[in-house]
Amino acid sequence: MNIELSDQEQYRRQSLTELRNLGIEPYPAALYPTNAFSTDIKSNFDENNPQRMEVCVAGRIMSRRIMGKASFVELQDAKGRIQIYITRDDINTEAQPEMYNTVFKKLLDIGDFIGIKGYVFRTQTGEISVHAKELTVLSKSLRPLPIVKYKDGIAYDAFDDPEQRYRQRYVDLVVNEGVKDIFLKRTKVYQSMREFFNTRGYVEVETPILQPIPGGAAARPFITHHNALDMPLYLRIADELYLKRLIVGGFEGVYEFSKNFRNEGMDRTHNPEFTAMEIYVAYKDYFWMMDFTEQMIEKICLDVNGTTEVRVGDKTISLKTPYKRISMIDAIKENTGIDIEGMDENDLRKVCEDLQIDVDETMGKGKLIDKLFGEKCEANYVQPTFITDYPLEMSPLCKRHRNNPELTERFELLVNGKELANAYSELNDPIDQLERFQEQLRLSEKGDDEAMFIDMDFVRALEYGMPPTSGMGIGMDRLVMLLTGQQAIQEVLLFPLMKPEKVQKVDTKEKFMELDIPEAWAEVLQKMGIKQVDQLKDLNPNKLHQDICGFNKKNKLALTNPSKEEVSQWIDNAAKK
Repeated sequence: MNIELSDQEQYRRQSLTELRNLGIEPYPAALYPTNAFSTDIKSNFDENNPQRMEVCVAGRIMSRRIMGKASFVELQDAKGRIQIYITRDDINTEAQPEMYNTVFKKLLDIGDFIGIKGYVFRTQTGEISVHAKELTVLSKSLRPLPIVKYKDGIAYDAFDDPEQRYRQRYVDLVVNEGVKDIFLKRTKVYQSMREFFNTRGYVEVETPILQPIPGGAAARPFITHHNALDMPLYLRIADELYLKRLIVGGFEGVYEFSKNFRNEGMDRTHNPEFTAMEIYVAYKDYFWMMDFTEQMIEKICLDVNGTTEVRVGDKTISLKTPYKRISMIDAIKENTGIDIEGMDENDLRKVCEDLQIDVDETMGKGKLIDKLFGEKCEANYVQPTFITDYPLEMSPLCKRHRNNPELTERFELLVNGKELANAYSELNDPIDQLERFQEQLRLSEKGDDEAMFIDMDFVRALEYGMPPTSGMGIGMDRLVMLLTGQQAIQEVLLFPLMKPEKVQKVDTKEKFMELDIPEAWAEVLQKMGIKQVDQLKDLNPNKLHQDICGFNKKNKLALTNPSKEEVSQWIDNAAKK
């Protein structure tokens, strides 16, 4: 017996062995022929139909009420929960006469997977249930689930620590109501968006994740190395430059749901690995893309939620078209009273300093404007708003504005104070593009680790000719956050990046034995959770003596108990170390 396991874990392993001794395989290999889900049973049951509704269901035991020869079980499957009525006479067989009294009552636990064949009926209390005629053990759970109880919509003994929930999402999904719904809605978001694009004839494609040059955005990349080619490679920060190569190649509209990676900080809206969708359509401009984007968002919201309104915290946000439109310069003026039009780098740095915005010498004009807008404006746009006409320095891949060469034809869609989408009239002038790349190189030399690399192959592609094109990228994780009312990106990622779990340092048995502790008792102390000799010096000798003697008896170790004086000496020796 492994006495490092909890009582529950030890008990479940004993049950596992006893099941096998009875000839029952707790992890059978054979297919189990389910034909119904809990929700389907409840919606399709007709008690006036004289023909019984025969079903075969499977899922986890989530609760049990054992009442002598009959019991009730709450079974949870992929879609919900249903009550199972089990009697001794129904599930006992000649081959397994102890199926009820031994297997079901003693050897099965909450969290175990079982299969049930039977028929549907309504109990005297009015609950639609399944009357079990046959029970099959499908998987034994060796670790107990946290039991979350609900009364009047309130959760008790909740499994609600965020770190635990994100680290053990498999438990979170089982015990916390509503978590699975978030991820089902996420799937609906993708389906709805694909439908919106596909009905217009645009083509879903795949582009490289490992790239020789990270391009399409300003971000610090993750770097790796390809051994066979002996060259550095970068995890993509965006798929923009590859998608525009396809427009050069003759596609009229292409899109991709891409996993992107940016070596940046983590917070409630940022994860180093995230999903973006980027779409590029030939012969369009950013005005067309604004109309397209707001139509898409409205459609997705209706498909997913059945309404154009979403609730995020204490805010109600309407995603019904049309959305507000305002230029970046006007937005800064609206929120600060300062007109930055025509200002150079020095003027902008002074404005930032006057407004107590933290800036440094590496920041060029574009970064300064970005910082100013981010600090003083962004959070104020809760309802969907298109921020348009960004300064040239902020948008190295964007076409110059047709009426003002100092600006670009770009917009960002802000919702709830955060960027949701970013779009351009794409730059298709290869000479201008090269000059913009070279300016990014100069910023890199000044120390900007997010400045873009020069992608000469992309410039070459543009030299062959790219038609007028508009492109848009949208953060899928943030979109799902918005449509599900979540305020942390980790809530919409099944497995968000986490720091490694802290592992307690464990001293060797020999270190304990140096304190004149016999080897057998050194092992006992470690199994009781005393992993380091330093822990001993702070313990009460009388209590420790009582605890180890109790541990010896409870686990039937048959060791000779030490005296109180011996235990006290162990602690004294530890204190002298």
